[in-house]
Amino acid sequence: MLKTKLKDELISSMKEKNQLRVSTLRMINASIKDLEISQRMNKQTEDASDTDIIGILVKMVKQRKESAETYKQGNRDDLYKKELEEIKIIEEFLPKQLSEDEVIKIIEDLISQNNISDISGMGLIMSELKKKYSGQLDLGLASKIIKDRINS
Repeated sequence: MLKTKLKDELISSMKEKNQLRVSTLRMINASIKDLEISQRMNKQTEDASDTDIIGILVKMVKQRKESAETYKQGNRDDLYKKELEEIKIIEEFLPKQLSEDEVIKIIEDLISQNNISDISGMGLIMSELKKKYSGQLDLGLASKIIKDRINS
């Protein structure tokens, strides 16, 4: 389970005295704990599933990319590099990302399988992508590709 792997990595990083890795892993664990607390409040399952954790990690990567871009524009190279390092650490725990070509092929297959010819079928394709490829692709990119393929 991903949660166990994260905790083991945290312990290992603490032993190695890798401060950036320790702080990043602690941040991930805190986000998981927050999710579990909110799930308990809503009477859902107590432990976060791997799918939940992957969702958290994807969100964290997205936040760090936005922050890195802001730091780069503000000429804050030290903070920019720190954000990039955190992204690398977080991405270690994400499933392998699909290439743009792979995403295009998957989308084209879904469009032809479901006989989609207009934008109203976009929701169906997006829900299929979320179900089958959660955490493996950028949904923003997928959305753009779907629009291009349907409109062409």
